[in-house]
Amino acid sequence: MTNNEYSDVTPQIHALAQKMAHNSVIDTDLYSKYNVKRGLRDLDGKGVLTGLTDISTITQNKLVDGKLVPCEGELRYRGYNVKDIVDGILEDDRFGFEEVTYLLLFGDMPNEEQLKDFKKLLVQYRTLPQHFVRDVILKATSNDMMNSIARSVLTLFCYDKNANDTSIDNVLRQCIQLISVFPLLSVYGYHAYNHYQRDNSLYIHRAEPTMSTAEVILSLLRPDRHYTPLEAKVLDMALILHMEHGGGNNSTFTTHVVTSSGTDTYSAVAAALASLKGPKHGGANVKVYYMFEDLKKHVKDWEDEDALEDYLEKLLDKQVFDKKGLIYGMGHAVYTISDPRQQILHGAVKKLALAEGHNDEFDLYERVERLAPKVIGRKRKIYKGVAANVDFYSGLLYSLLDIPCELYTPLFATARITGWSAHRLEELINCGKIIRPAYMSISENKEYVDLKDR
Repeated sequence: MTNNEYSDVTPQIHALAQKMAHNSVIDTDLYSKYNVKRGLRDLDGKGVLTGLTDISTITQNKLVDGKLVPCEGELRYRGYNVKDIVDGILEDDRFGFEEVTYLLLFGDMPNEEQLKDFKKLLVQYRTLPQHFVRDVILKATSNDMMNSIARSVLTLFCYDKNANDTSIDNVLRQCIQLISVFPLLSVYGYHAYNHYQRDNSLYIHRAEPTMSTAEVILSLLRPDRHYTPLEAKVLDMALILHMEHGGGNNSTFTTHVVTSSGTDTYSAVAAALASLKGPKHGGANVKVYYMFEDLKKHVKDWEDEDALEDYLEKLLDKQVFDKKGLIYGMGHAVYTISDPRQQILHGAVKKLALAEGHNDEFDLYERVERLAPKVIGRKRKIYKGVAANVDFYSGLLYSLLDIPCELYTPLFATARITGWSAHRLEELINCGKIIRPAYMSISENKEYVDLKDR
């Protein structure tokens, strides 16, 4: 069977798919009848409580006169406000990803000696098995980096003598190793794709032990290994903001669900990667980037707000871009008034855009951020506020850093692997039951008919 024969949809498959789709439709009124929380959320965005966590806290409401009312969003890592963490790191002009990794894994902020020792541990584990790059990453390259990373993660299972050991010591070791090598898996996977499928030069640099995680990413990615301190610091901030976001986000909940079955670390992380890949989750920043590229084709004058609103209306009416009826980067499953990560990232992206002479493009993003909620309010029945989320500016940030769009979601994963690790360990430590929610069947009973009589 050739690749084309494997990938093409035949008329027979199409006919079967049509039949399957027809027989699988569920009346949407039944969800209300049986009080099913679609997406495990109420209409106002409040999630169904499925677990407890001590790793991060998301605040979107406050209690006023005995009632919950929407408020400015707040995100805390192990009790610390993320804004305070970022402000402290910026004030000291240092890199913070490693420090926040320590915080999320172990529950408190490291002192200078603890941080120094932990950084050494990360460097120690920032290496792949001998010939792994040649035998795994450079062979059977993929044009989707998330699949490439997932394959690499699952293959690392084969190199681990204690791969199935779910003791806390061993899982912590596995998690620290994966946190350390994710930049390598991501960037090397891209270089392999760029060389073998795009016929460009191949670069496989080694990570320098003195570099922060953000510096490693930029150094491995760029042919000349050069980057500015501002570029590295802004990327470091973006990684911090993407590291963790409560136990209910899709990929982290996936980590809890898969971990609860007792499976190995590599399988749990691969499952989380599969979830994050989706355009409604980690892949949203890629969608934002391409949405703006499409907008630029339709709107020549970026200051023409009437033209911008017209394009946004066409997005919602499924007339332009991917015709899904979505304005990517707007709205969030939890936050109502504001996404605190977006607010922090906004200032950093503005600083980088001004430094690199892209203030016109940044102004365009700001206009769309301001206009989109108004357009959505006119065109949609909304149950809660709509504001820009962290994905809205992250795509622009990566673009300003000359990071190819194929790596946007992998960079999200490179940060979020820390959160997944903390939640996997939390699930194992607390010895929870296997997660198994209920689904109500609406099937009618049928009498079996012999094959000859059908």
